[in-house]
Amino acid sequence: MPADLKDGRIVVVGASLAGLRAAEALREEGFTGSLTVVGDEPHAPYDRPPLSKQVLLGRATADTTELPMRRDPDAEWRLGVRATGVDLLAKQVLLEDGESLPYDRLLIATGTRARPWPNAEEAALKGVLTLRTREDGKELAEQLAAGPERVLVIGAGFTGSEIASACREMGLQVTVAERGPAPLVGALGGTLSKLAAVMQRNHGVDLRTGVTVTALNGNGSFTGAQLSDGSHVHADVCVVALGAIRNVEWLADSGLASGPRGIACDAGCRAFNMYGIVTDDIFVAGDVSRFPHPLFGYQMLSLEHWGNAVEQAEVAAHNMVSPGPLQRPHLAIPTFWSTQFGLNIKSVGVPTFSDHVVIAQGSLEARRLAMVYGYQGRITAAVTVDMAKSIDYYRHLIETAAPFPPPPGAPDRPLAADIPIPSAVPDPSVLSHGPTVALTGYLPDRRLTVV
Repeated sequence: MPADLKDGRIVVVGASLAGLRAAEALREEGFTGSLTVVGDEPHAPYDRPPLSKQVLLGRATADTTELPMRRDPDAEWRLGVRATGVDLLAKQVLLEDGESLPYDRLLIATGTRARPWPNAEEAALKGVLTLRTREDGKELAEQLAAGPERVLVIGAGFTGSEIASACREMGLQVTVAERGPAPLVGALGGTLSKLAAVMQRNHGVDLRTGVTVTALNGNGSFTGAQLSDGSHVHADVCVVALGAIRNVEWLADSGLASGPRGIACDAGCRAFNMYGIVTDDIFVAGDVSRFPHPLFGYQMLSLEHWGNAVEQAEVAAHNMVSPGPLQRPHLAIPTFWSTQFGLNIKSVGVPTFSDHVVIAQGSLEARRLAMVYGYQGRITAAVTVDMAKSIDYYRHLIETAAPFPPPPGAPDRPLAADIPIPSAVPDPSVLSHGPTVALTGYLPDRRLTVV
């Protein structure tokens, strides 16, 4: 590694949100060496959240979602070419066109892709789609604009629920099939997911929970699906919203600690090798990373969040060009938001890292509330529904490890909060969509099984 960390060759693999923000931050931090950004899609970095919201509703087109550049990162962009491996010894990234890129430091920000329908023949039916890329967004928007008789959404996580919301806003009939007991249960636990189920049904969604889709039917074009309860859904568009797969396969022979949950790194974004030894020259950021967080029992956290990708990319960039004592940890509190069925849902912390919940403000009946999550007597998360201004207050309580349940004193809760009840966080294996936050040590309210 060059003596001067501000010089040399840096390669960033992944040209989406984390890769772009890291490239910009490297220049802001004074890096003057050569910078190469590799991306498997042919487009410049673009924003994904609008694809399940504005693009489907026709308020924006898929090709107008390009991310604004804060500054020109003065990088060589290698777009539309896939990285196929890393040679740690020779310090080279291998590309599918046969070229190899030498590096002094490497940032891996390859993100995730949509989990496809497992039966390839059924997945190839016309009208069966996933939603992850710009092309996906364009195709789904066109299919919905054509006015299908019914849309089937498989999976009631955030993406599936937002797609169902957009369908209803457009006046389309929609059926949602979810293996778990309610929509969003993997992200929000049992109590709030019941409200999500009520809202979907009140907005005319044909919500089927506790069922799986066993087969997609059609002869060239999708015509319907068989469900595990023996029923059949007639539909002409099917959106598969079964969560995401982390893009790590290209690292299989690299010797890095990569697997289905992502690439393990320390709190400074430095990748671990397969033996758990931290590397000095390889960094990880964004959805593909797994990192330990002291507020959540030092468990390895995997996040699929816009804000996390930005913050982690900036920490990684800083640490790539800073000597050890000046490196800083990535300790951001996970935050995400969703708008669906007329509700604004905001979350801070890790709701799945909880054993109890309490409604600290508002009420389920009013559909306006703040729910606080606790684990072993400490506040670990909060979710607000149409009460976004309260989220910063709860973020402070999480950061300071405040006791659970929270003290009384909210303007609309002068007395004590409701009685805490179990958070009813489901085992991820009962969900069809997978959580947006995964704690990959152990789940707090389940005993470790020693085999």
